[in-house]
Amino acid sequence: MTTARSYAGQFLLALPGMEDMRFDHSVIAMCVHDENGALGIAVSDEIDGVTLHDLLESFEIEPGDVPDMPVLRGGPVEPRRGFVLHSLDWMGHDMVVVGDGWGLSGSLEILKAIAEGNGPSRYLVALGYAGWGAGQLDEEMSGESWFPTGCTADLLFDVPATRKWSAAYASAGVDASHLVSGAGSA
Repeated sequence: MTTARSYAGQFLLALPGMEDMRFDHSVIAMCVHDENGALGIAVSDEIDGVTLHDLLESFEIEPGDVPDMPVLRGGPVEPRRGFVLHSLDWMGHDMVVVGDGWGLSGSLEILKAIAEGNGPSRYLVALGYAGWGAGQLDEEMSGESWFPTGCTADLLFDVPATRKWSAAYASAGVDASHLVSGAGSA
């Protein structure tokens, strides 16, 4: 019996041949991948006109002195559901450790902690997620949709969303400007 590879804790980078245009140039931080399916948060696309302060105020949480930042379009599934990818210096009751130096939370508890100045030192806030049913991601990985690569906390938190795709490829030793769509033949 073979065990399927888990991509949890890694980035999935959209390949230029990606058929689903919602994921064009996407960087997905994979949070869960097991026999039941997969869940990831896109970290390469900001939602125009939605900021952290807007989100906090929508939950009647006073932003206080927290710097405002864009909210990311985490994916097409449940686009009103919020998620926070964050450093491991904050641990909440629903928090899941995902990768080396980062985890995922999805409750109001972390938003309140951030607003009060007691939250994680590094974080990204997203609405929605990318989801795959059982075996679906494994099937997609055999095609021309995704390139898996390592996800470091520095790439995740320190590289701006608009530069994350090329920076993640570069960290894997690939010059993204040389990528073309479609397979070749000899």
